[in-house]
Amino acid sequence: MKKLVASVLTAVLSLSLLAGCGSADSGQSGKATEAAAGNTAASDDGGAAPAEELLASLPATLQDGDVKATPEMYPNVDFSKPYTVNLYLIGDTPNDWDKVLEQINEYLAPFNTTLNVEIMGWADYPTMYSLVLAGGEQIDMIYTAPWCYMYVENAKGSFYTYDRDFVKENMPLTDKYQAEKSYSEATVNGKIVAMPCNQEKPQNKIVAIRQDIADKHGIDKLENWDDYMNFMLTVAEKETPESGILAQASATNNSELWDVYRQMYNTFYMYEGDYLKYMYSYKEGEKPAIEDIQLAWNTEAFKKFADDMKTLADAGCWSRSALSNTITDDDAFGALQGASIAWNGSVFTFMKTAEKTEGVQCTAYDLTTDNLVQCEEYNNSDMAIAAASKDPIRTAMVLDILKMDTYVNRLITLGIEGEHYTLEGFSFTKGDAAENYVNNSISLSWGVNNGLYEEAGQIPREKEMYDSWEPRIVSNPTISFVFDDTPVSDYASACKTVLNDYIPSLQLGLVEDVDASLAEMNKKLESSGIDKVEEELTKQYEAWLATQ
Repeated sequence: MKKLVASVLTAVLSLSLLAGCGSADSGQSGKATEAAAGNTAASDDGGAAPAEELLASLPATLQDGDVKATPEMYPNVDFSKPYTVNLYLIGDTPNDWDKVLEQINEYLAPFNTTLNVEIMGWADYPTMYSLVLAGGEQIDMIYTAPWCYMYVENAKGSFYTYDRDFVKENMPLTDKYQAEKSYSEATVNGKIVAMPCNQEKPQNKIVAIRQDIADKHGIDKLENWDDYMNFMLTVAEKETPESGILAQASATNNSELWDVYRQMYNTFYMYEGDYLKYMYSYKEGEKPAIEDIQLAWNTEAFKKFADDMKTLADAGCWSRSALSNTITDDDAFGALQGASIAWNGSVFTFMKTAEKTEGVQCTAYDLTTDNLVQCEEYNNSDMAIAAASKDPIRTAMVLDILKMDTYVNRLITLGIEGEHYTLEGFSFTKGDAAENYVNNSISLSWGVNNGLYEEAGQIPREKEMYDSWEPRIVSNPTISFVFDDTPVSDYASACKTVLNDYIPSLQLGLVEDVDASLAEMNKKLESSGIDKVEEELTKQYEAWLATQ
């Protein structure tokens, strides 16, 4: 799956918008060497100071002042031994990431700890993710999410799980500042499987198009899905033969476009594990009954979507080799190879890239302005300690610092002050080198985000879009339900394999017959034990529902 992240608004939302579904915050200051020296001083000056006293001296909230980690806060760590924490991330690598990582490691020097980071690209992580966790590579921590194998890998025993006492003893800053309601969203059978980010935010999916191409062919604006279909077909018919620009340079699937489409039905996922997704239509203030929940791919909404995708594919809106494309549709849009993309507010970043070419104009459109806007919950981006970690306590300490130490967290989310940004209060302005470290662009920033900083002087078209979402934000009523597929893990794994074989092709319209493909898929699901999975899902959901 490409990058559900909503997690991932490259243009940071305003504080007023975040208030729609809640937020927590952080702060930061100083240079790496000065900060590290401060840590050393703290360690040498009255080293016997109890951790409790140090924690009590910190600001009450992340908004109230800078938070600084010191070795004394982690009495369970043996600092006499050096240790390298190996962290795996997914997605893009900012140009200046090595510079940022160098400053993080300078800061970690008094903790006798080094952070080593490996980043699996968008095209590689679907195949590498499980291999890294299961293979011989030394791994201590990894980015995860419900859409990024979180529950799949937990069921395999890939993650080191823990309880709130572990957090209190080994992650004191997280214990103090993490939103309490976030823990339940990442808890399975009483154990925390990964630490969620500390932020809720709107998660609306929109499309961005080459407005100059639309204008060229007499299309003024897009207001709904039918307008979007017309734009795509027009580009395929009139623009692609002339310029070679595809209506959309799709790659591997059309999951983001599916998210745009299902917003018309006001849907939420009750459970999502890879392509094993169960969905329902929201009824105001109500938790759905089990009979209102369906496998997403068997809903009438998906059937109609798949039909539309076949129409677009047959018209040549994207390449017939889209399943194996390694360049994302977003990058292709920025490189002027595609005339549209679908994602969250991050589309504005790729619009700006495309608009660097003279004559190119881009516009973002919300095609579902009459529908709800989902609140991206805490667990949409998480950091997991690997079960294979040789020192989970030291790893927990590093995660605590990445999340809550003001200086380090600001390095991760915004970059190097004076180069990538300047800060006044909680408002940042992009610096001269901002393009080399776009704020909140690395997946680590999604997993440790505290949701405080907003960009000063936000571009009007972006602010207008974000502001339009505020009155429509709705939280998923089933967000705290977590399905543990351990009792049916073999069946669930087999079903996911079947779905992985069919859904990307259906989303891309690269099938001979939609109805026949769905029928064939369901026949294979039946033989793979989907009934066993759904029986267990129903059992656990109804037990959870009874406690609400």
